[in-house]
Amino acid sequence: MKLTDILSPACIKTPLESTEKIAVIGELVDLLGQQGLLRDSEEVRNCVLERERTRSTGIGNGLAVPHGKSPACDNLVMAIGVPSQPLDFESKDGQPVNFVVLLVSPPDQTGPHIQALARVSRLMLMEKFRTALARANSAQEIYDIIARHEA
Repeated sequence: MKLTDILSPACIKTPLESTEKIAVIGELVDLLGQQGLLRDSEEVRNCVLERERTRSTGIGNGLAVPHGKSPACDNLVMAIGVPSQPLDFESKDGQPVNFVVLLVSPPDQTGPHIQALARVSRLMLMEKFRTALARANSAQEIYDIIARHEA
């Protein structure tokens, strides 16, 4: 599985309008809902926020990966947001976040969910990838950068 198999430029928002963690998560959930990928955006928002309350998904290197499992989607779905300014996400490394990846899957699709989390994390370990993302000016550019680095 490639991230570009579950992502489209329509599910990438740059810049995000929200400037705080909870609102950013809501904005990305709404983006997935607007694309017709969720049956119940409110249920998904609640499950992702519940997961976030157990432990922050700010994993370091400027990345946060809020995620959750919900019967309100049929398949693993993904949205990406770029905050207009670095965002406090209570990250493990204490640094602000400048790239947010939301992943949501049905409860019975644990394998693909974990694979996507691992792929995102691996890409963000690459400085060249992070630098390219920081320079991107559009959703299409972000999508193309992901596609190039996954190849």
